[in-house]
Amino acid sequence: MNVKGTLWRTSASSYLRTIVRLILGLVTFRMLYSGLSKSDFGFWSLLWSVFGYGVLVDFGLGFAAQKRVAELAVSEDWEELSRVLSTIITFFLGVGAIVLLLGWFGADALLGTFKIAPGDEHHYRGVFLIFLGGLAVGFPLGIFPEILRGLQRISTVNHIITIGVVVNAALLAAALHFGWGLHVILLIALATTIGPDLACAIVARALLPQVRISPRLFQWGKVRQTMQFSIWAYLITATNIVLGKTDQLVIGTTLAVSAVAIYVTGSKVSDIFSMFTRQLQEALSPAAAHLRAKGHHDALRELLVEGTRLSVMIAAPLYLLCAFYMAELMKLLTGEAQPNPDGYWTGQVLLAWYFTSIMTHNVSKRIFVMCGHERRLMWLGLAETIGNLVCSIGLILVFKKVVCVAVGSIIPSLVIGWGFMWPWCARDAGLSPWQLARAVLLPTFFGCLPMAAALCTLRFLPWHHGTLNFGVVAIESTLAIAIAFAGFWKCVLTETERAKIAGYWVRIHPRRRLA
Repeated sequence: MNVKGTLWRTSASSYLRTIVRLILGLVTFRMLYSGLSKSDFGFWSLLWSVFGYGVLVDFGLGFAAQKRVAELAVSEDWEELSRVLSTIITFFLGVGAIVLLLGWFGADALLGTFKIAPGDEHHYRGVFLIFLGGLAVGFPLGIFPEILRGLQRISTVNHIITIGVVVNAALLAAALHFGWGLHVILLIALATTIGPDLACAIVARALLPQVRISPRLFQWGKVRQTMQFSIWAYLITATNIVLGKTDQLVIGTTLAVSAVAIYVTGSKVSDIFSMFTRQLQEALSPAAAHLRAKGHHDALRELLVEGTRLSVMIAAPLYLLCAFYMAELMKLLTGEAQPNPDGYWTGQVLLAWYFTSIMTHNVSKRIFVMCGHERRLMWLGLAETIGNLVCSIGLILVFKKVVCVAVGSIIPSLVIGWGFMWPWCARDAGLSPWQLARAVLLPTFFGCLPMAAALCTLRFLPWHHGTLNFGVVAIESTLAIAIAFAGFWKCVLTETERAKIAGYWVRIHPRRRLA
């Protein structure tokens, strides 16, 4: 298995999907915000925030399906795979039906908890029931992208989702232009969310003609067997949600609701950084399950080492740019002339937290969970979550600063990451912690030194006396990236990687050669 080739191909499609979603997401947000009434837009936002918590009723079965598909496809045990997938899909059909029934009979009570203007109750009740219907359909169909990921067809999933995003933006623009109303807009959104899942189902059926999906193959024993893995994966996901979502709750309950806005503005840059750096890591879980099923332990070790090295290579230059231009990026995102100092340092701490997590957590967790270590990962995640809450609450009660919550998040992450995850990763790779650092971290750090020096030198230029405009940031960032590429070419890339890049360059520009 060509580990690096697979990771790069998958990452390219993931980055294309991410860029398209980011750009069109901003465009559709502006269209919806200006095209809907304030009450319609608020109800719309509320519905999709509820949709985001749908992962909590996944019970880890989506991740389990990905793992079992990767394992059973290797052994070509199609009968067992038919039983496993039929059981999971039938289970999700039941979950969708329960959600629909509870929502149908509890709609009035639930909507009564919201402050809806008199006379709009019937209108929003209909919208809510349409949303519930889409949610119920989406549960079983949502398993098919996970099946394709288990088959290592992540690029296919990315391309289908990207097409769905483009179609969604086009149809929403038409709906807003012609004034089709919130009902139609919601139907469009649901169709372009469920439609890609349906397309994935068609592709998955074509790739697995030997697999049968039928409620008659449902087995409660398979539910219990699958849950033995999925419940731990679910708890790992739940701890990650707590790590990422409780900071705002802590701020709102200890300081003031208005202080949450300071944290949100500081976290936006780190959120974008996280979104752009996790794309390569999405390919690691199915690849690890596939290699483990084949018994390719050497390739698993290569995946662990190379996955970490490539992730750090992508993240390090982006981290330097985000840290250096934090104030300018916050201005671009918020429109404020000067960022709040507390928000600025919150952003810097959260950015550092995400960057160190890439080195110690993100790659190894995705691989270890597919190799039978889900219980240990859950306990480490639980310890980090408790440490996060204790540190965050303690610091914010003492110092009364928003940045204290960010500091409270990074402290347990550093302890768990460098004290437990990094030695564990090194041990599984057959290296000492220092040897692993020399292999995956130090070359990238040395390669980034010229870029860091250039960015620091730019601070002495006369126009660096306040926040810069976007044009200057773009020019300086392009220059810094070019310098980083030169540093990576000399210090980070292997001979094989340089040869491949040079060959690719020659194919595009046959009359030119890289030095």
